[in-house]
Amino acid sequence: MSSLHIIYASTSGHTEFTVETLAAFLREQAPDIAVEVQRAESAQPEDLKRGDALLLASGTWNTGGVEGQLNPHMYDFLVDRATNVDLGGKPVALIALGDTRYHYTARAAEHLQQFRIKHNGTQLLPPFVLVNEPYGQEEKIRAWGGKLIAALHGKKGG
Repeated sequence: MSSLHIIYASTSGHTEFTVETLAAFLREQAPDIAVEVQRAESAQPEDLKRGDALLLASGTWNTGGVEGQLNPHMYDFLVDRATNVDLGGKPVALIALGDTRYHYTARAAEHLQQFRIKHNGTQLLPPFVLVNEPYGQEEKIRAWGGKLIAALHGKKGG
């Protein structure tokens, strides 16, 4: 059995909806993959090492005076609390949400990628970027979920 630990930050509910939709799809389509979901606010650095693979999910926020940042809860977790974590080659998947109203539409993807690289995680598959509200985009979420299942099964078999 493979396992996936998801850590996400959501303030407006969009990232939470995306993660819940994805987790339900994974549990239905790949019951052999144990899926655990955790909010960034409650996560501890050692939680990044839980599961055979890790998924980080965050919306793009306009905080800190500059557009295109991580959700403040994900920033606090990854940049402040988990700054010394070594992922040791762990496979990592990423989800970034954004809004076309802003120049840096979904720049959270860049910040999450930088964290993965700096902390020695390996890319499980290309990041999933979801633009504008996720409601009505469930098929896109499930389609990426199918790619995630394939990547997790490939990792398990290899």
